[in-house]
Amino acid sequence: MAEGSGKGRRAGILGAAVGVVAAGAAVGFTVERLTIGRAVRRMAAIHDPGEPFGTLRGDPLSVTSSDGVELYVEVDEPRGWAAVPPRSASGRGSGGGPLNGSATTTPRSVDANGSSGSAASNGSAAPGGLAAAMRSVREAAASVVNGSAPRPTLLFTHGFCLPQDCWHYQRAEFSATHRMVFWDQRGHGRSERSPRDEKGRAKPVTIDQLGEDLYAVLQATCPEGPVILIGHSMGGMTMMALAARHPELFGDRIVGTALISTSAGRFEDIAFGLPRPSAKLLHRTTPTVLELLARQSGLVERGRALGGDLGLVLTRRYAFGSDVPESLVRYTQDLIQSVPIDVIADFYPVFGKLDMSESVPVFDRVPSLVLSGANDLVLPVAHSEALADAIPSADYVVLPNAGHALILEHPDEVGEALRNLVDRAEAQLGSSSSGRRAVQ
Repeated sequence: MAEGSGKGRRAGILGAAVGVVAAGAAVGFTVERLTIGRAVRRMAAIHDPGEPFGTLRGDPLSVTSSDGVELYVEVDEPRGWAAVPPRSASGRGSGGGPLNGSATTTPRSVDANGSSGSAASNGSAAPGGLAAAMRSVREAAASVVNGSAPRPTLLFTHGFCLPQDCWHYQRAEFSATHRMVFWDQRGHGRSERSPRDEKGRAKPVTIDQLGEDLYAVLQATCPEGPVILIGHSMGGMTMMALAARHPELFGDRIVGTALISTSAGRFEDIAFGLPRPSAKLLHRTTPTVLELLARQSGLVERGRALGGDLGLVLTRRYAFGSDVPESLVRYTQDLIQSVPIDVIADFYPVFGKLDMSESVPVFDRVPSLVLSGANDLVLPVAHSEALADAIPSADYVVLPNAGHALILEHPDEVGEALRNLVDRAEAQLGSSSSGRRAVQ
């Protein structure tokens, strides 16, 4: 029994580390492991405002991707949310089911052409909302700009291992003024995983396919009217893939973009705060290690659940660039751990092959924002600088004392930057007609 317990603890430490590494929220933990207790105590001492993470919900929808994967989507109309019991994000997702508990409502299913039907059984999730006490105090703004052009829909695309609930603060920020669309990328949150062949092997994940997934969501949820795309980390890369395959949308249907803590490539140059030789070794060995761990997914998943304070400190160091409450770190860790290890292994090779540099200039057709954290160890600020150089008209904002998960760490500053982007896009819309139909 003692031997089994020891194996579980060792798997816990390994699983926690791998989960955070693959999410882009932790790599190479050395010195901190000697001071884990002190780091956790420091987090616990920070004032916790009691934010009800995981309680924001919209109207559920299932969108069918081009290869048949059911993508879970939520649509928020600018009317606030009905009061419902809060939902925790601490449950373990399986890349196709609710993060926590059983679904109570089956979302309507829509394909990229707008056809409706019953959702696949794997795409369900509980309807939800923000408790009444969290209703926005702002008056709901008119649904038009300058009297005639409709306000743009805000379409949010999350990053690697941070399902759609990572947009908690931004969802609240625009709740009274704009229609919003949130979705879980394949294998994340409540969306299905990629198809598997007859031998049970997953179809390789490609950045082109992720771009097509976003296209399907755009077509199904925004059949007309202007849209602003907002993406964090891998979500920004997904937007670049959309620009590569459907550049005609930019300047037509798509009237604004925000690229947050993201990159067009050169992943091999990232050191993750490690000495250069160690970083090179990490890049060479991580895909093989993840593949091996994916073959023992049951043990690894149990281990990740037992990771304890080590996983918490890893998340704190590599996701954030300033002191944040322990509850925020745990929420972020829970989101990361909701993505199964075999899904992590399926996605990781995408980044090593990534080169979206040719599609980046497309973003210069519309008002754009490039936003980064000065202390980002996952996708350092140099990657955002390169994007800003390739998009001359973009607003380029670097937040001091901000890490990779700046959308959770500095919501006020992120909200202000996004508001400025929305204002720019709406000013350009002016009084022109914006009832554009989806490109067929």
